[in-house]
Order: sequence, then C-alpha cells, then structure tokens
Amino acid sequence: MGKKVKKEVEPPPKDVFDPLLIESKTAATVVLMLSSPEEEVLAKACDALYKFASKGDENKMTLLGLGAVEHLYKLISHEDLIVRRNAIMVFGIMASNHDVKKLLRELDVTNSLISQLALEEDVVIHEFATLCLAHMAVEYTTKVQIFEQGGLEPLIRLLSSPDPDVKKNSVECIYLLVQDFQSRAAVRALNVIPPLLELLKSEYPVIQLLALKTLEVISKDREARIILGENKGLDCLLKILETNEFSDLHVEALAVLGNCLEDVCTLQLIQQTGGLKKLLSLVGVSTVPDIQKNAAKAITKAAYDYENRKILNEEEVEKCLINLLEIDNDGVKIAAAQAISAMCENLASKRAFGLQGIPQLVQLLSSDNEEVKEAAVTALANLTAASPSNASAVAEAEGIEPLVNTLNAQRDGAIANAATVLTNLATQEPFRINIQSCGIMSVLAKPLCSTSSQVQSKAAFAVAAFGCDADARTELRNAGGLGPLVELLYSKDEEVRRNACWAVMVCASDELTAVELCRLRALDILEEINLSTGRKNNFSEAALEKLLDNNLSQKYSQMGYLSSSNIITDGFYDYGQIKPGVKFLSLEELSMQELTDRRAVIFINAKPQEDLAVEEKAQDSSYEQAILSPSISRKGSREKTRKGKGKKEEEKSKEVTQITSKVQDEIHLENLHWLPPPDFVLLDYINDVSKTILPLTTTREQVVALAQFVADKMGGPIERDKLHDFSWELHISEIQFELKCNVVPIGKVKKGTFYHRALLFKVIADRIGIGCSLVRGEYNRAWNEVKLVDDSPQGVAGLLLPPQEYIVDLMFEPGFLIKQGSAEADQYKHI
Repeated sequence: MGKKVKKEVEPPPKDVFDPLLIESKTAATVVLMLSSPEEEVLAKACDALYKFASKGDENKMTLLGLGAVEHLYKLISHEDLIVRRNAIMVFGIMASNHDVKKLLRELDVTNSLISQLALEEDVVIHEFATLCLAHMAVEYTTKVQIFEQGGLEPLIRLLSSPDPDVKKNSVECIYLLVQDFQSRAAVRALNVIPPLLELLKSEYPVIQLLALKTLEVISKDREARIILGENKGLDCLLKILETNEFSDLHVEALAVLGNCLEDVCTLQLIQQTGGLKKLLSLVGVSTVPDIQKNAAKAITKAAYDYENRKILNEEEVEKCLINLLEIDNDGVKIAAAQAISAMCENLASKRAFGLQGIPQLVQLLSSDNEEVKEAAVTALANLTAASPSNASAVAEAEGIEPLVNTLNAQRDGAIANAATVLTNLATQEPFRINIQSCGIMSVLAKPLCSTSSQVQSKAAFAVAAFGCDADARTELRNAGGLGPLVELLYSKDEEVRRNACWAVMVCASDELTAVELCRLRALDILEEINLSTGRKNNFSEAALEKLLDNNLSQKYSQMGYLSSSNIITDGFYDYGQIKPGVKFLSLEELSMQELTDRRAVIFINAKPQEDLAVEEKAQDSSYEQAILSPSISRKGSREKTRKGKGKKEEEKSKEVTQITSKVQDEIHLENLHWLPPPDFVLLDYINDVSKTILPLTTTREQVVALAQFVADKMGGPIERDKLHDFSWELHISEIQFELKCNVVPIGKVKKGTFYHRALLFKVIADRIGIGCSLVRGEYNRAWNEVKLVDDSPQGVAGLLLPPQEYIVDLMFEPGFLIKQGSAEADQYKHI
C-alpha cells in the first residue's frame, strides 16, 4: 500500500477580490458607499445613515451637504427589497428637515414614494413612505402633486393597515391633503369616512385625534355630513363625548359635531335621541375652555338655520350661553357672544337674552381684549335691533358710556356695531338725549374718516339719527365732522353714499350747518350725484332740497326761485344768477372784495347790531366768557351808526385791550366772526308796515298796500315808455362808491328796479305773514307771485273758490294784481 499524498487546496481565481471588512468612522465615507453596486453594501450603508440621521437635525443637514439625498433617491426604487426599504427609512427620517423637503420637491420624489404604497409592499416601506409624504404634505405644492399623482387612493387603503404607524402616518397625510377643497371632494368620493370612523376605535389616542381632525375638515361639506350620518358617525361622536376616558378628544369631537348640527335633520335626530341635552349638560359641567369654546361654536353654526334656532330655544340654550359669558377665558367669551348674535334671529331667544344676558355683554365692552369687545358689541347690535325693550335694558345696564367709548376701538367691526347699538337706542328720546350728553357727535367725527365702508356707513347713519338735535349739529360742526361727512358723498359704496346723503339732509336743518355744508361743496357734489341715474337716490334728492331750503341765498342764486315757504331772514343776500361751476362766495368774502363794476350784492339785515353781537357770541364757542366782543367789519365801519353806539363800542374795545395781553388779543381777533352791518332803514320799513298794513282785514288789501309801500320807497311808479330813463344803475353805483363796497343793504336803495322791489316785497311780506314767492327773470327782471281767493259771485253765499295766482305789479301800477298766465303777466315778466 503506497504512501498517502496530502491534497493541495486550490488557490482562488486570480480575478476574484478577497472579502474586506471596513470600519468607517465618517458619514462622508458611508455616503460614498451609496454608489456601490453591491446590495449588501448599499443595505448596510443605508442602515448606518438611518441611525446617523435619527440622532438630530444637524446630522440631517450634514447628509444633505454630502449629497446623500440624491444617491438615496436612486435607491428608493431599487430592485432589492432591503436596499429599497432602508433607503425609504432614511428619507422618512430626513424629510422632517425643511431644507431636505425643499430638495425632495425639486427631485419630484412623491411619485416614487406613492408607487411604494402598493399592498404587496413591506409594512416598513409603507410606514416610512407615508411618513415622508406626511412631512412633505405640509407644503401646498406637494399637496397638489400627491393629489394629481393619485396618492389619495393608496393612502385611504392604508387606513386599514394592521400596523398602527402606517395608520397614523396615512391619516396625518390625508388630514393635510383635505385642507385643499379638491382633495376634500376626492376623498369623499373614495369613501374615506368608514375607515376614519373605524380609526376612532383605535387604542392609540394620536390616531383617534387625527381621525377626528380629518372628519372635522371633511364634514364642512354637506354631502360628507350625510355620509357620516348614514354610517352612524353621530353615535360615535356622542359616545366619545359621553366617555370621560376620552376627555382629551372632546374638543375635536365637538368640532365635528358642530359641523353636523348645521343640518336641521341632524339636529332633530340628536334632539330626539337626547343627545342635545347631553351636549348642553356637558358644556355646563366642563371646565375645559376649548370644550366650552367649541360647544359655543357648534351652537353658532346650528343657529344659522331657522328650524335649528327653534330647536335650540326649546332646549333653553340661552342659559348655557349666558353662563359661558361668565367664564374667565376670552376665547370662550368670544364664542358665546357670537352664538348669542346668531340666536338673536329667534324672537323668543332675543327676549330671553334681553332679560338676562345684556348686563354681562355690557361688562365685556370694557375688556382689554379687542376681539371680546367686538363680539360683545356685535351681540348687542343684534339684540337691540327692532327691540325697544332690549335697548332699554342696555341703557339700564349703564351701557351708553361704554358704547360711546367703543367708537374709539381698534377693530372696525367693534366701531361699526357700537354705532349701530347707539342708533338703535336713539329711537327713544330719553336715551338719545343721554347719548348726546356723552359727546356722541364729537366721537363720531373720527369713524367718519375711517377707510372701512362698514364703519363709514354706520357712522353716517348714526349722524343721521342724532343730527335731529340742534346742539348735536353744533357739536359735529365744531368737532370738524362735517368735512369727512361730505367726503363720504363721493363713496362708490351705495349704502355709504345713501347714509351720507341722509345725514347731510338731517344736518342741513339749520342755516349755520347748511351754509357750512355748502362751503364744503356738499351742494355741488349732490347736484353731480343727482345727475347720475346710477348714483342718485331718494336721500340725495331730499338732501339737496333741504340744503338749499336752509341756504336761501344760494338757492335763489342757483335756482332763481324762492317759494312762499322759503322765508327770507336776516343775512340773506342776492348774489345774482351764478353760473355752474362758479364758487358761491359768502357775504363776508364779498364784503372784503375791492370795489368792482360788477352787479351790486343786495343784502338783508334788519337786526340791530347789539342783537347780532350777542347772538354771534352765543354761537361761537371760541369766545372767552368774560369778554364782550365788538363786531368787526371793515366795510361796516364805513356805515353811519348811531352816536351813542359808537362810544359804547370804543369803551368795549378799550376794556378788551386792558384785560387781555397782546398775544391773547391777536388770538382772540382771529376767532371773531365777521358780522354784517345792520340796516336800520329796513328795520324802520318793517316797523312801519307792521303798524299800518298788518292790521288790514284781508290779504288782498295787505298785498296791494305793501306793493304801493315798496314802490314808494324804491322811486315810485314808472311809466312803461319811460322805463329806460329810470337811472337806477347810476344810483346803485353811487351807493357802492359811497360804501367802497359791492355789498349794499337794501334799505340804502331809493331807486330800485324790478329785482330790488321784488326782493323788498318778499322780505317784508315774509315778516308780516303774507305768503308770496320770488322769481328771477332775465335782464334784471324779477317778480312776486301770490295766491288769493276771489270773492264769491253775487247771489251765491258761502261758496269757497279755489285760490288764483297773481303777479304783483311793483313798477307801473303799484298794487295792481295781474292774473298769472295772462298777456299782461307775460309783458310784466319779459322785455
């Protein structure tokens, strides 16, 4: 037997690399390994990077800087399951970083991730792919990508996954996606509600919470609420609310239920099953502000429907809401006040809140939180609308002063509603007077300047409500509120413009305010508005008419007509016919002009100067109480005045100089108003007529006698064919030269033509109660029209004939009454 020979081991092939075990200590080296063709190397490298990235955000940034994301992107579609799984795990962890998310969007990674959500894929891949999508779905662009790439269907399918992490990530991603209305409609069509309801039974609170949040968003659509009801979703929600163990879910459950309560059938169903009582009792015993707030919000949503308000009133929801006003949490107070506003549409609820809730709401007006203040005053606005009893309750709760203060609030809604409440209160005179005493008009000047159309409208409406009082109008005028009010006439908002017109109409009730409004161009703006068929309204037409009726000088200048109801008072002046677009100057401005050859301005002032000074002082708040100010008139000083009066004025001037310093005197003089000089001749005319003509028995006799009186004072009767020889122009020019002024008191005119005589007739007739109109014609013609009742025909006793209109002859046959419409009347009116 031969010797055994040892078999030699064959050496490995020369082209095979011997296995090498490497221990890497830097992330950069591992990132380089992601380019390896070996699956085992790739799997281990991904696993190492996953552990590294899990340690913190800095590590994620490091990997981003090393270019790991681009390499991993190529591996998430790798054919090897382990490599693919480990790469997606790294993505799931790294996607929480903002910069990584940005790069992932640029790489359009969503399509690849969605493809990994197939049912046959590994659960771990599902978990981290959905995690990555949930991180990325925060951004709107990614939501659109996921939706367009069909990601919703696999995500909804994974809600039924056996793995809780997959469920959690999937529902979170769906929650983020349904914030967009397109996805909301799509998930409803994909029947997402049953699996979401199943998630409410999960043992993991985070899954239940995300499911409720998703249901809250989805249930904003009525179709989704119907599906929710069909799948017994209401029972699930009520069960959660009844279970104390689920107290951490009550806030979200209430939010979903609040959406459901918008539907009448749902509310009826909950009421029938006793769920509504349980809900209200839960709110009553809960001490969690978010639960209380969401409950109030649910009531608000439900109360938008008429039938729902009836059901809530039957369940005495008012008590619940009033109690919530007492909770020491601003969010709860706001929600409760908003719910009260919504419930006010129900009259029974409105009465109930009036009896109990108004004092609490008034207290909230003093809150430091502007949102609380706004919610409270909005509720009060709804409560006091068409409810005198509730308005009285607000006043009794001492709410007037806080409401006036709220007009200075920071939020437009608070200001607008405060103005509304005060306007509602103003329908009762005692409250209106009380509000005015708080300086309402001064405070309204600021809201009138607001840029909010809502505030502008309500502020103008409040001005209209309070402007019926003369003191209130004076207060608004002194506070500079008329300027902003006139500016609102320009508004493009129809409601603002209408209310501004209404306010102007009310404020134009006295001459001083009407004149100031005209100075601010209110008249021009209203004329412009009324020329537009789209902008004019009933109030703009009424405002224009009222403005002119209380500014007769401008009315006569523009319209050339004063009716019998337009009573000429002291301060009126005939400026002549004004052309469109030409500024109408005040009497003071005209008196300060240099003497020109233009038509003389005839003015009326039968008031003694002492009366003028006293009246002006009372109206001008800038006067100091201890100083009696003399009238200042550059032109008036040229008038001949009574001897004793001049001395008194000098003594007063000396006294002022002695009392005040030089600086105070200058300031004082700036504040003085110009006063027109008195026309003592006109005053004598009126006194004479009152003694001689007023006692006459019939109006006809008074008219004839007054016509003869006026003609006598203005140069007597004139023959028709010698009218051109009547040199009245020279006479007027001489007066102007004498006064060094274009403004001439009518008493100075001794040779007057048609328009002088007609004006004097109208002035005196108005003083003694004879109704007559004043009409301007062409070429210095003007005339008076009177209505007289003719005597009954002979033999017919007690027959009352209709009044006939006559033109009064003041020129040719003074006192002759010319029947209107006759040839003689036309001859008198025209050349």
